[in-house]
This record gives sequence, structure tokens and C-alpha cells, in this order.
Amino acid sequence: MRGLMQDRPLLLSSIAEFAERSHGDVEIVSRRVEGDVHRHTYREAFARSRRLANALDALALKPGETVASLAWNGYRHFELYFGVSGSARVLHTVNPRLTIEHVQWILNHAQDRALFFDLTFLPIVQKLHQACPAIGVYVALCSEADLPQGSGIPNLMSYETLIGAHSDRYDWPQFDEHAASSLCYTSGTTGKPKGVLYSHRSSVLHAYAVSLPDSLNLSARDTILPVVPMFHVNAWGLAYAAPAMGSKLVLPGQSLDGASLCKLIEDEGVTLAAGVPTVWQGLLDHADAGRIRFRTFRRTVIGGASCSRAMYDGFTGRHGVEVLHAWGMTETSPLGTASAPRRAPADMTADERASVALSQGRAPFGVELRIVDESGAELPRDGLAAGELQIRGAWVLSAYFGADQPEALTTDGWFATGDIATIDGDGFMRITDRAKDVIKSGGEWISSAELENIALAHPGVLRAACIGVKHARWDERPIVLVMTRPDASVTREALLALYTDRVAKWQVPDDIVFVDDLPLGATGKLLKHTLREAWRDHLLAATQ
Repeated sequence: MRGLMQDRPLLLSSIAEFAERSHGDVEIVSRRVEGDVHRHTYREAFARSRRLANALDALALKPGETVASLAWNGYRHFELYFGVSGSARVLHTVNPRLTIEHVQWILNHAQDRALFFDLTFLPIVQKLHQACPAIGVYVALCSEADLPQGSGIPNLMSYETLIGAHSDRYDWPQFDEHAASSLCYTSGTTGKPKGVLYSHRSSVLHAYAVSLPDSLNLSARDTILPVVPMFHVNAWGLAYAAPAMGSKLVLPGQSLDGASLCKLIEDEGVTLAAGVPTVWQGLLDHADAGRIRFRTFRRTVIGGASCSRAMYDGFTGRHGVEVLHAWGMTETSPLGTASAPRRAPADMTADERASVALSQGRAPFGVELRIVDESGAELPRDGLAAGELQIRGAWVLSAYFGADQPEALTTDGWFATGDIATIDGDGFMRITDRAKDVIKSGGEWISSAELENIALAHPGVLRAACIGVKHARWDERPIVLVMTRPDASVTREALLALYTDRVAKWQVPDDIVFVDDLPLGATGKLLKHTLREAWRDHLLAATQ
């Protein structure tokens, strides 16, 4: 017997309709690449998205075809999120921090028919457009007055002229909620990027999950600053969740330095911001140097890489900002877990609060986690056993995009993340390492993440990377590469002393090496494979 309930498809356009109807006067504030700050409302933004949908019809772009964007977090990019996907096309957000070769490869692999781009990325487009034959439409996200002349890109249009020629009267089409809505590619640090094709259904459910009290706890009373780029996993779903909840949205454009972010936070009354640790370190440094006390900033979401205890103490201890640690991947939309505590903070000690916050947290309803050993057998959820982390759920991929892509799931339907983790009896998950980053020394496993976090506890350390390098006797041993803060006085001996009584003697790094730079990938993560290649013989050379 079927239930007698209405069946309305879960489409991203329904978020636009609801936001316009229920909180159309809420602001979207954007720092533009032109240098000024732009303001309009959800009502105005979605009217412009409908103009865009009409323009895409006029350009004869068919349902299901992909439209690429190379853009920062801004109001025009936000309008693409709904104008493209809501009209049954697929928005392909391209990460401009990838290599030119990778960007070219994914534009061709996705068979994008149009490319919308911020003027910042004009040099990239000029290098690429002749190598991407499927793209027939190029649109600069600017006004006609700012459209560059002599760009060499044929028939280049300005976004404002394009949408200005069309009506904002448009009926969002109704279609299967399992239809594709957007496309993101992994960063491709160890091979060709892999495409993850999200559906309208998965994206709407993910927007609900992100907003839950034990996830990011979003509401109409929040002002949200997504520092995480809109070209990286749909800004962790915040570009959908904010209008769904009625939150004011503040978009930082290309200015992600501490001073610029601090000004936006203070000027716009930001209550919650989301980004990676490298960005937040810049904000903390600026706030500390200026002895700034945030007026409204109360919660920060940290993902993409582990949050160190020093960063946690900086936000909570010095600035009264709650840290929400989150974990996820492109393949998981991305929210997999968030570190909201099960008990009230008043019922926990300071160390207990820190321990929960620095875990990767618990999975919300909608996804499941497990850890398995090398044979695939599930391990106990006791907080001690460590194994490969696997996930399945309503917003986890079932296959990579394209017939040439590798299989994504295990034979019993789980996605193997490549992370090594523990899960305790309350469901809190802790990443101990990436499988490829775990160091195997004399048959024993050493967590590179733990050794990095110990080094980062020193106030003079800006960035640290622990890698395994070749060893004549033990096969592999850990060393820690360290970038210090400007004018900081840090010695090798002082850092090695931090490991005493913190880890077993055989886990202490064999060397601390000071470096001028530690390379970051397209999503702000350390490029450990590059470091391992460069330093693999460091200990062998030292013994010769």
C-alpha cells in the first residue's frame, strides 16, 4: 500500500522559490573583483537567476548540458548556482588553483558548453579557449563597461549585458530530482582529477543536513561568511543552505587575507564563517596583532585539514569563538561529520570540550560510517581500533563521472575514503591519518597528523608537515618539516623536546628540518606527495 502523500521533487529551484517568498529582503553582500562592496537581496538575486535561465534558453543550451564557472565567491557566481541548475542544466564549478593542464583536461572531460568567469581569471581563459572546442559561449562576470577589449576570445559577452536582455519572468521547470545539478572535480594531486556529479536530491538533502543543530546550526538569525570557495564542493553546501534557512550571506571575493576578512566580519556582523586552517591562521594573526575583539563572530567551521590545538585555543581562549571541526570530501558533498558536543559545554571540562572540538565529530542522520581492517572486516567502535574509514549515504557518490573513471565503491556499496580513523561508542570519529600518509617504521604505524599537531603547538611554528622518509634499518622514519613565523626564534632542540612524554620514544621524529615554504594544493592542503619525493633520501644522506 502506498502512502497518500504529495510527491514534490527536491529541486534546487525550490530553495530559490522559498527564499524569495519567505525572506526575500535578506541581504547578500559581496566584495567584488572590481574592488567595491555590492549589496542586493535574495529577491533581487533570484530575479537575476531567472533572467540568466532565459538567457541560457536563448543560447540554445539544452537540459543536462554543463556550464562551467571560474569565479570567486560573489553574487554573480551565486546567481549561476540557481540560474544554471534550476533550469535543468549542470553547473560545473572549476577550481582555478589547479594547474592549467588539469583545468584544460576537466573542461574537456566535462564537455562544458559555456564558461562564465571572473576577470581575475581572464589570463587562464586566454590560454585555454582554443584547446576546449566544446565551449561555444564565453561570458565575463562583469558589466559591459568593464568588458576587456582585445581579449582574443571570440564573441566574449558581459554577464550584465547577457542577462539584461531577458525577462525575469520564468517558470522553474519540474523534473526528476535525481537529475544532475552540479559537477565538481577532485584536486588531482596524485593523478587526473575525478568528477563527482551531484543530484538535485542529494544537494537539497545535504543543505538540510548542514543546517541541523548538531551540524553547523544555521538559522535566519545568522550572518554567514563562506570563506571556503564556491568552486570547492559548492562552498560546503552553504550557498544552498543559507538561502534555505534565510541567513544573510557575506561573500568575500578574492580578498582572503586576515585584514580583509576581519573587516567584513566586523562590518557585516558575521556570526559564522567557514574555511580551511591556512585562512584562519591569517585571521587569528591579524586579530591578535591588532588586539581586536570580535563583536558578533561566535562560530567558525574548520575543515579541509585538521585544526590544531593551538588554533583551537586561539579562537576559543583569546576570542571567544566556538570551533566546529568538520570532515568531508568532494565525494561526500562534502559534509560527513561535525564536532558538535553531545553534552552542554557547562557539563564538560575545558579539556573535554577541546577533545570533542578537535575530533572530526559525528555523522548526521543521512550518512553512515564504519572502519575496516585490511581484510575488509568491520572494526569495533571503541575509540581505540583504527582502520580505513568508509562512508555511505544520501549525499555520497555512487560512481565517478565519466566512463573512463575508476570504480568508486566497495563491493558492498561503501565509499572508501582513504582516511585512517577511530570511532568511539558515542559515534565520534577521529582521523588519525591518510592511509597514504601513515608512516610504517619497523612494522609499527606512526600517525603523521599527531606529530604535526605537536609541532604546531609551539607558538613560533606557522606550518608543519610530517612525512615518512627512507631509513636503512627501519624502512621508514618520520621527519617534520617546519615553517616558522616571521621573526620567531625556534630551535630544533626545542621542537624535539615537545615530543617527550607526548608520544612513545620510537615515534619521536628523527629530524626537524626548517624550510622557507611548504607547498599547498588547490584546496589548501599540504602537498605531501611532493614533499616525500623531495625529501625521501634525507636520512640516508645524513648517514653517509
